[in-house]
Order: sequence, then C-alpha cells, then structure tokens
Amino acid sequence: MAFSKEHKGVLLSQYEELLKQSQAVFVIEYKRMGMKEIDMLRAKVRESGGQVHVVKNTVMKLALQKAGIQSGDIEGSALFGFTANPPVMAKSLMDATNRSEVFKLKGGYLGGHAISAEEVKALAELPPLPVMRARLLGVISAPASKLVRTLAEPSRQVARVLKAYSEQDPIPAAA
Repeated sequence: MAFSKEHKGVLLSQYEELLKQSQAVFVIEYKRMGMKEIDMLRAKVRESGGQVHVVKNTVMKLALQKAGIQSGDIEGSALFGFTANPPVMAKSLMDATNRSEVFKLKGGYLGGHAISAEEVKALAELPPLPVMRARLLGVISAPASKLVRTLAEPSRQVARVLKAYSEQDPIPAAA
C-alpha cells in the first residue's frame, strides 16, 4: 500500500520519537504471518513493556538516520520492537521466536549500535537487574570483608590460646 508524502512524514516523526524513547530496537523477520501470530507476539512484548510495529523499511531507515543510528541493510519483511528495558524484551522475543516458525530474530540496535541475533540472545540470557545488583554488591564487598577477617584473626588466636590455658587443670604442687 502506498502512503502519501504527508502520511510518511507523520509516520517518520512517530518512529523518530519512539527511537528517542527506546534504549533498544529489535528487528524480527516474518514469513506467512497471520493475525494469531502477531497478536501472540504483541501480547508477549506488551508484558515486557515494549511495542512491536510493522514498518516499511524505507521509513525505518530514514527514522534511524535522523536518530543518528547507523542502519545496516534492512531487507525483507520486518517487524521492529521498541523498548526501554532491553533484557526483558529480548527474553520475550527469544521465547516467541523459538516457539514459532513464522518469526526469526535478525538483530537490532542497542544504544545506537547495531547488534547481531547472537548478541540479542546473550542479552536475553542476562539475569534480572536485582540479581545483577546483588552480584555486584557481593563482588565489591568481598575484599573489605576479607580484610576485616584477616585483621581480626591474630586477636582471635590470642583469645583462643588464653582460653585454652585458663581451662587447663592446674599443675599439682610437688609434695
């Protein structure tokens, strides 16, 4: 379906705004897509806090260029997923593409840089943010707690020796 120049301008400005609000954009290739499949994908993406749009490649290339993102070769039928939470949406898309023969994850853009499908898969395998924070806190606090234990150990050893000495039976006096 051909769009008028005015309609393309409106679409272009909408996608530019979506690109500015999103931290990541994922590209999904589709073949023989029906409404059942697109509704399933959109529901999964909505759960992750993102949006999926079927966009004409030329309009998306222009929007990416205006947003300052180097667009590679966008070819074929493509869906574009926009999100502010890339790991969560990457997991949703990986689930949807693994369960369906209609969709295939092609890659995307993260922070203005192109990423491959393998990098999206690695992003999907990241643990949730609270787990990452806990791990980071553990890594940061480990050296400090080891230092405290090392500094306290000599005084503990002296206390153990004194306790053992006090618990010994007194030596009987020689008669």
